[in-house]
Amino acid sequence: MPSKTLHFPSPRHLHSLYAGREENLAHAERTLGVKLITREDWLRIEPLASDNRKSPVENQKSSVAVAEALFTFLDAARAQGMTIRTPDFHRIADGFARGEGDQMRALIDEPLVIATNRKTIVPKTLGQKLYLQSMLAHPVVFGIGPAGTGKTYLAMAAAVSALLRNEVERIILTRPAVEAGETLGFLPGDLREKILPYLRPLYDALHDMLDPEDITRLTEKGIIEIAPLAYMRGRTLSQAFIVLDEAQNTTPEQMMMFLTRLGEDSRMVVTGDITQIDLPRAKPSGLLEVRHILSDIPGIDFHTFSAADVVRHPLVQRIIEAYDRYRNPIASENGTEDKR
Repeated sequence: MPSKTLHFPSPRHLHSLYAGREENLAHAERTLGVKLITREDWLRIEPLASDNRKSPVENQKSSVAVAEALFTFLDAARAQGMTIRTPDFHRIADGFARGEGDQMRALIDEPLVIATNRKTIVPKTLGQKLYLQSMLAHPVVFGIGPAGTGKTYLAMAAAVSALLRNEVERIILTRPAVEAGETLGFLPGDLREKILPYLRPLYDALHDMLDPEDITRLTEKGIIEIAPLAYMRGRTLSQAFIVLDEAQNTTPEQMMMFLTRLGEDSRMVVTGDITQIDLPRAKPSGLLEVRHILSDIPGIDFHTFSAADVVRHPLVQRIIEAYDRYRNPIASENGTEDKR
């Protein structure tokens, strides 16, 4: 197939489709088996010279046609108000190379909006949209990634939306009461007052989505329950949307205990950041272990965010990356993950 030139409204528009990073274009070239040339507001897609090399594209379509479809898709995603970040670009380019373009296009053809009483929540990145779709499609979802990626907030939004649509009868929000440099016993007050600081982020998210009087009423009726992870032992949680936050601070035993609480017509979302483990060094994290155990089980999905998925202030992403380089200089050089 001959080369193809795509034109866009402005250079800035074109740059936004590949997160403004030349290395992302290089990734697409390797993945799709094409040559990509950009100047000003246009992108030219050229087939590789015939040299007996097979294109990485797994289906029978022309590599140029697949690359054109990729950038057409990215442009449609941008038109929906989504920000294309490096993890999104890699994930999508790899999907098109595997012949999954039709599935990818379904992301754009079906707008995804989460409605709550106080606000309507729309995913800001394709990564967030894939995460939300995973929560709608699987009974158990793990959202793993750094602070600021929206993994807990979106899980809360999905839970509130499911309750408002009568898909579940209650919401259960929990997290382990593990100290980050402090001792729980030294905090003032009774047990409820001691654990409130650990659950404050969950309350904050609820107040963003429901009126305060509704939260009070639903909490008093037990329709919304916010409790430490230890309170889950021995229970069967049916017809509920259950969110476990800060799961990196669970032990393997606690993780197994929690997952086996899943009852009939219930859904679970487990969120955590493996770079912020507050357990003693001698105790392994249940979140690190669970992926190796459950990754091949149908109905369970793992969605991984990276620092590039952060949707807070741009400095947050840089702070996370700087800490990661400082703590793991060898891993950063070799491009490997922290295995703690």
